[in-house]
Amino acid sequence: MNTLLYLTVVLIWGTTWIAIALQQEGAVAIPVSISYRFLLSAVVMFLILLATRRLRKLGLQDHLFCMLQGCCVFGFNFYCFYHAAAFISSGLESVIFSMAVLFNTLNNMIFFRQRPSPNLLPAALLGLMGIVALFWQDLVATQLSPDLLKGIGLSALGTYGFSLGNMLSSRHQRRGLDILSTNTYAMSYGALLMAAIALAQGASFQIEFTSRYLSSLFYLAIFGSVIAFAAYFSLLGRIGAGAAAYSTLLFPLVALTISTLFEGYQWHLSAVFGLCLILLGNLVMFSQPAEFISRGLLLLVNIRR
Repeated sequence: MNTLLYLTVVLIWGTTWIAIALQQEGAVAIPVSISYRFLLSAVVMFLILLATRRLRKLGLQDHLFCMLQGCCVFGFNFYCFYHAAAFISSGLESVIFSMAVLFNTLNNMIFFRQRPSPNLLPAALLGLMGIVALFWQDLVATQLSPDLLKGIGLSALGTYGFSLGNMLSSRHQRRGLDILSTNTYAMSYGALLMAAIALAQGASFQIEFTSRYLSSLFYLAIFGSVIAFAAYFSLLGRIGAGAAAYSTLLFPLVALTISTLFEGYQWHLSAVFGLCLILLGNLVMFSQPAEFISRGLLLLVNIRR
């Protein structure tokens, strides 16, 4: 089950960066697009939970924490990512988003006094080294312009907001709250927050009736939000925030695969090396320490032979 959840998160969220870029290019204001996305997601979730009688009532304190979760992970972070797309490529955004694995580890230690898995640090280092190698050609070709720094800063802020939302979801699950119900309420609060920001900015709520905008909105709302967030927060409850966030290191691989097929992305030697490091990091992350050591020793013996 963990493997299925992990693959669902990687494959769906690995493709949402392109849809976000398509939304950013349209005429609809960013907070309006985010509000529509999570409003649609929340409506679908409410209908599903009501039909299956799975919607759970929450106390006032839990609703306040759901409001915070909605601000962090269904509002603030996407507001940052959508704006960052105007300054940097979606691929570079996904690279910065991979820092979620480190933010989650740090926040787990701060909020829950939780020591990370022994496998997490070497796996995260291998994964981050792989991400840098994967995008080395792009990073070398990019100059540190003010726009680039804005894009990096916004992406980092958005990633930290996502991590804070992870901590709030962990809090819900530690209290035994239903994950689908808390997600639904949090999405509603996130949509209301973005609508309030749009109103404050004087933005128009008129939707763009084009196939590009509507298809990207539907994909982000149903697949990127309803399905992927439910899978991710379920995974978070099963294997922990640090290990769940490691999936973010695989997003750029999915994005590059799509780019290779449809945009003619050229693979360099550094990109292949980065891919190998990331796959090795996955092996380290999800192997038992004793099993990994035995595999490593066996590999060394075979190399010497």
